[in-house]
Amino acid sequence: MASPALKSAETIASILLMRIQSGEFSSGRLPAERALSEAFSTTRITLREALGKLEAQGMIYRELRRGWFIAPPRLIYNPLHHSHFHAMACAQGRQATTEVIAAEEVAAHDSVATALQLTPGSAVYCIRRLRRIDGRAVLYVEHYLNPRFFPGLLGEDLTRSLTDLYDQRYGIRYGGARFTILPGPLPEIAAPTLNVATGSPGLLITRINRNQHREVIDCDCEYWRYDALCVDMEA
Repeated sequence: MASPALKSAETIASILLMRIQSGEFSSGRLPAERALSEAFSTTRITLREALGKLEAQGMIYRELRRGWFIAPPRLIYNPLHHSHFHAMACAQGRQATTEVIAAEEVAAHDSVATALQLTPGSAVYCIRRLRRIDGRAVLYVEHYLNPRFFPGLLGEDLTRSLTDLYDQRYGIRYGGARFTILPGPLPEIAAPTLNVATGSPGLLITRINRNQHREVIDCDCEYWRYDALCVDMEA
């Protein structure tokens, strides 16, 4: 038998869902937790349980120190399509932006060296970027590139699509990729940029890319908010 607190949380979640679907929160933001607790005559613990239920359904999401928001539709991501982030978002009627956090030459640690088929400690380019959909931070990504294929790349405009840059400046096109998709907690390096607490659920997509000559050219480590993405493909 469900406890009274659990039943109360379910009831609150149901009422909030109906209010969301009716368009009541047109600003896209829910009232503060304190205001909601008072409105439902319940405790913050029970309210957060109710909000957690709606979050698990993908109806709302939370940002640190900002509160709760109505969740937009998830971005549909098909790894079988060789489309870049901005084109993928545009095709779905969404607006994408990219912010470069850092771009530098570093020594490849073991996992990166293995992915790029290099000796550990070899020089690689590391580009760290934050990517937004409709103004919302959804993806923190680290790109590791073999500099042999991309001389002078760090001086380019790295807010643009790397796919387009590879093609237009270096004549390099993707000729294949290997994907690994794993759910798990967002690490300390990624979580703050995505406005969530370290350890919040996320999705790690690792992609090792080859050029048209089947040579490994780069490796991407993508950390997604779990509530921002839907991986959908048909083989």
